[in-house]
Amino acid sequence: MSTVLRLPAAPRTVAPAARAGQAPPRLALLGTGTVGGAFVARCERLRGQGAAVPAFAWLSNSRALVAGGGDPRGAVERARAAPARAGGWPPWVEAEGLRKGDIVVDATASDSVAGQHSEWLARGIHVVTANKLGNGGQLARAQAIAAAHADGDARYGDSATVGAGLPLLRTIRELVAGGDRILEVEGILSGSLAWLFDRYDDSRPFSDLVREARASGYTEPDPRLDLSGEDVRRKLLILARAAGLPLEAHAVRGDSLLPAALATAADDAVDALLPSLDAPLRERFRLAHRDGARLRFVARFGEAGAELGLRALPAAHPLCAGGGTDNVVAIASCRYREQPLVIRGPGAGAEVTAAAILDDVLAIARG
Repeated sequence: MSTVLRLPAAPRTVAPAARAGQAPPRLALLGTGTVGGAFVARCERLRGQGAAVPAFAWLSNSRALVAGGGDPRGAVERARAAPARAGGWPPWVEAEGLRKGDIVVDATASDSVAGQHSEWLARGIHVVTANKLGNGGQLARAQAIAAAHADGDARYGDSATVGAGLPLLRTIRELVAGGDRILEVEGILSGSLAWLFDRYDDSRPFSDLVREARASGYTEPDPRLDLSGEDVRRKLLILARAAGLPLEAHAVRGDSLLPAALATAADDAVDALLPSLDAPLRERFRLAHRDGARLRFVARFGEAGAELGLRALPAAHPLCAGGGTDNVVAIASCRYREQPLVIRGPGAGAEVTAAAILDDVLAIARG
């Protein structure tokens, strides 16, 4: 029987303490979408309860940069309503105004924003991120982030990048720091795919469930990022690198759920092509059901390599224990060789992701 660590859906937050002799840190939010909006709402809710949450210097998206002032919720709405920009640098590059000790919150999925993480850290600006393209992108970028973090006094909060704040990264890093060696990590790393395969019973087309998951905010706006396994690949890379394995993206073996036409379709053609998922997944479901198994999208890395893909698992398998958007991850190490440590909890949704971001922000603000 596995050792199980469970967390509540929303991590507990703690008010930051003032740091004598230093200007209080300010927040700069990049990304005013679902997660960014939920983060601002959570900050304001906690501030209304009397907690010392850092003030917003500004909020930005690809359209505009808006001063935070005393109305961050209004700033989000103004940024969302701004007209589209034609070319040029994004607004946050033109008017950064950041100082040492400030906290950049990256609630985007932008490669160019992730490319700035190491630069901010090197300037003494803390970074808190839900963007997986920092530590889950190119290996050289992840190494640059690690080096900038190690060389300076700025901190990097990335607990929201995997498991929406579940203690996956923290646990792996603490095991390694304590002299343990990670032998294998295997699990359900996508809350959206967990939800889809937990709900799919062949009574509805799989494509209908994908549309429902997208409308509920469980998938990325383009669900192909989830269905291709690319989102899972990035999370797997983040965990592997935290375990000390300098894994490149191309070293992860895996199968996409996407038919070729859907994978290469223009963005405006995706919805019409979603039904092309239905027949292949119906066949895989029926084969698994015949054998009393359940479909789960599983990622794994260890000494034998790294891989991800759809698997039919026995119903009693530990990775079938979760429901809804639950992530379930088993960590085998020298310490947990015979009885893997299993971490389970909600792995998708704007609210739990925003809570994880805010926890990292408050930990930094407390110093």
